[in-house]
Parts: sequence; structure tokens; C-alpha cells
Amino acid sequence: MWELVRANRRRAAILVVFMAVLLAAMGYALGFYFGEGAEWYGLGFALVLWGILALTSFSGGDSMILSLSHARRIEKAHHPVLHNVVEEMSIASGLATMPEIYIIDEAAPNAFATGRGKQRAAVAVTSGLLEKLDRDELQGVIAHELAHIKNRDVLYMTTLTIMVGTIVILAHASRRMLWFGGGGRRRTSDSRGGGQAELILAAAAILLMILAPIIARFLYLAVSRKKEYIADGCSAQFTRYPEGLASALEKIGGSTERMVNANQATAPMYIVNPLARTERGLADLSSTHPPISQRIAILRSLAGELGPASYDAAYRRVTRRPVGVFPRAQLAESPAPGGARGVEPAASRGPGIEAPGRSRAEAASLATPQGRVRASTDALWQLGGFIFIPCACGTKLKVPPELAGRTIPCPHCGRSHSIAA
Repeated sequence: MWELVRANRRRAAILVVFMAVLLAAMGYALGFYFGEGAEWYGLGFALVLWGILALTSFSGGDSMILSLSHARRIEKAHHPVLHNVVEEMSIASGLATMPEIYIIDEAAPNAFATGRGKQRAAVAVTSGLLEKLDRDELQGVIAHELAHIKNRDVLYMTTLTIMVGTIVILAHASRRMLWFGGGGRRRTSDSRGGGQAELILAAAAILLMILAPIIARFLYLAVSRKKEYIADGCSAQFTRYPEGLASALEKIGGSTERMVNANQATAPMYIVNPLARTERGLADLSSTHPPISQRIAILRSLAGELGPASYDAAYRRVTRRPVGVFPRAQLAESPAPGGARGVEPAASRGPGIEAPGRSRAEAASLATPQGRVRASTDALWQLGGFIFIPCACGTKLKVPPELAGRTIPCPHCGRSHSIAA
């Protein structure tokens, strides 16, 4: 993975410089259009803004993204199954530090990872994902997100998200100023040539304000798709079961729910584009993610040793492209496809109790959609301060915090239970 990590560090540095240039150009253009001599104030403002953004991205960009997504941190007691899956995949991926776990109260199934690197990272999943996926599918999604952490994608994408989001906001504010300002207070010149030059520069300024968010969006496209393919390949390698992620992608892609807390800036961080259903009119070229059907086909065509070489071979077969997605140096270290260790058939595994590393109680809680919904709902209620009281009759009472200090009866057997204040 060292070559991927080095490439991501190099891209992050280039990104910061590119964003500085783009923000400076926007600031200068905005100042040039709205007042004589104001272009230098606009340039200075843009550079100061860039410095703040760069510092924010490296120091607390992950916290900002989690807050914008309305994600809440959970512990093992809130959702033991999710915690165990993240712990298992952290070991399988070779991460020395287990990432923090967050849950988003959204019906749409999706997930993303964020952070500064391997030592400070977080993985967030929606409640809809926990309700719709069995353990094998959940494991595939978590392995995909941990691959982003291991490859240092999270630092790059967090920086990209913060800065591109700011460019979009600044461009939107500029367009509103153009619309309601009634034109800039441009200087006049007695020279016809000078006047024409200023008109050209003013037109260029307006064009830049309009095109800046489009340029920023296509910057996403230059990296997002390849990173998703690589993370899919790493997920298959970590789990040794590519069908888990393939089945999860089918369910996520087939969901009709819409995410409320996702936007154009954060969308590329998710495993599947949460805005895809609202962007169907756009060409596939403008999508931040590869086609789900193509990702599934690649995963299901894997054969032999589940490593980068095997994934690259499957990628070239499905997409009919001559070049794969993994760096050459990493392919040289990976066993060639067709090795002795084969893919375990989907029919030989399943969401049953006998899967390795899985307790019977845990498997039972995931065996049915009702059990998964109950586990997800219980986690959200615990985060909301609800008090859980087990009754001798087998009922689990879920009491809102405002009833603390009172005594309530069990609705099934009538036993009284005192709620600690």
C-alpha cells in the first residue's frame, strides 16, 4: 500500500496548491468586477480564507464533516455487532488503531470514512444501512471504508470536501451579488482599447465565478472513481468474500430512500453517491462514483487469489480497458490471479449462525430484518438517553429519560421497576 499512500500525499499537496490558485483567482475576479482597486482586497481575502481552510482541513475537517452529516459517536454497548465488525476489519486491514464509529439517523443505506490518517479516523454508517444489510454485507462495506483509511484517502477527500464546499459557497454568493448588485462599480477609461480590455476582464471574472464550482466538481471526478475501485478491491482482499460487498452495493443502489443530510460537497465521500437519484438527468461523466452495476460485476468476476492483481484482471475484463487501477509496484507484490486460494462460493456461506467469529446471539440478532431494525433502533434510543430495563419475563423496557426517578410497571407481566434518577 506504500505507493498508494505516497500518491495520496502527493495529490493532497497538489490539491492544496490548486485550491489556493482557484480561490485567489476568484477573489481577484470578484474584486476586479465590483470596484476599482478592490481586486487586491479580494485577493487578500481569498488567500486568508485558503489558509484558514487548509488549517481547518488538517486539524478538524473530519469533525466538521461528521457534524454536517449529523453523525453521532457510538460505543460497543450501543451496537455490539457493528463494533465487532469494525474491530475485525481493522485487524484484517492491518490498522494499528481502530477508527471511531458513528451512526447517522437516516433511512437511506450508506456509509463513509473520514479523518486525518490511520491514527485519527472515523467510519460513519446510516441506520438504514444497519437495518438492510446482513453481517456479511455490513462487513464488506466496513472493509471498503477502512481501505480508504489505510490508503490515506480520508485525508485527501476531507481536504477536498472542505475546500470544494467553500468554493461552491463563495461562487454562489458571488452570483447573488452579481444578480442583486446591478453591475459592478467599474472604472471608466478614456482609452477605447483600455475600455475594451476591462470589458473582457470583467466578462472573464463573471465566467470564472460561474465555472469555479464546476471546475471544483470535476476535480472530484479525477480521483473519486479510481479510489472507489481500489477500495472495492481491498475490501474483497480483507474479507475474503467479495460477494458480501457486491450484495451490499445491490441493496444500497436499489434503495429508494433519499439522504437528507448529504450535499454536493460531502457526496463523494459515501460508498454510493447519495444524490444519484436527484441527478439522473446528468450524464454519467459528471458522476462522482463508478456505475454500481460495473462495481458489482467486477467483484463477482473475481477469481483466484483475492489481491490487487486479481482485481485488476477482473476490472480489465469487465470494463474492457487495457490498464487497471492499482499501481504497478503494488501489482508486482501481489500474487497473480488464479492462485491456489480460491473465492469461497456464496452458497457455502451465508448470514447463518455457523459463520466463523460470530456468536449465536449475534447471528440471531441479524438473521431477520426485524432483528436488524431492532438493533439499529435500540442504538439510536440509547444515544437519545433512553434507559433500558430488562424484565424477568423477557421484556426489555425502553424508558425515556424524563421518567427517571419514577416506578413503572412492565406492560406484559405487571412487575414494577424503579428507574434510577
